[in-house]
Amino acid sequence: MPLADSDGTSIYYERHGSGPAILLVHGSGGHHAAWWQQVAALREEFTVVTVDLRGFGKSDSSMPEFDGQDFPGDVVAVLDQEDLTDAMLVGQSIGSVAALRAGLLRPERVSSVVLGHSLGGISHPELKELAAADRAEAVKLPVIDRLLTKPFQRERADLTFLFQQMGTFNVARMQDLRNLDTNGPSLEEIQASGVRVAFLAGEKDAVLSVKTVTRAHELLPGSHLEIVPGAPHSMYWEAPEQYNAAVAHLRRTLTAPKEAA
Repeated sequence: MPLADSDGTSIYYERHGSGPAILLVHGSGGHHAAWWQQVAALREEFTVVTVDLRGFGKSDSSMPEFDGQDFPGDVVAVLDQEDLTDAMLVGQSIGSVAALRAGLLRPERVSSVVLGHSLGGISHPELKELAAADRAEAVKLPVIDRLLTKPFQRERADLTFLFQQMGTFNVARMQDLRNLDTNGPSLEEIQASGVRVAFLAGEKDAVLSVKTVTRAHELLPGSHLEIVPGAPHSMYWEAPEQYNAAVAHLRRTLTAPKEAA
């Protein structure tokens, strides 16, 4: 069973396929197995690494409490264990915050970070205000309606049920991740790192609006923006073909212009 050591905490991860590396970082209800539709589709062309943050899936969950500030180190531990040097980190929702911070901690290992349905915890007053306004609208909806569209819930009751069951394998909860974006990176810090950033958004994301994501893209010079028509917050689950195509396109095209040492 592959395990990485993150400051004494055992972090479970899996590696599939071969080729340029993509490391997937789950959100608050996920774990390594939530990426089943991505691994199967991407492993023929890419090395696909999935990871369980502490408190999730098969990683160590024995600690009395969890601190979101530790999650980036869990991703770094896997990068170091596998000796990856040109990885693209792909975060889902709040997992994007951990992905971005991990990329900034190990820019020599990470060429790009894809912020899926997230601003990655970027510290910027205008973006914080826009995200807070989106969140205020999102909390008016039942949790499942924030994540999956109603037509999908009606037509794929089986996959909707499985989606909800995924979270039952985790000990950590959403409240354990809320402080993850405290003291987040500035736009200037991201630019200085040499790590290329892409925003991946769904047109029907009920948690973070396309308007907000587009503004983040405008404020971060050199960033990329991919908006998938009709896709919800949990695009990876509901619209895997479109999601996988977007991730594959970004992995093929994104490179980070590293400064010579």
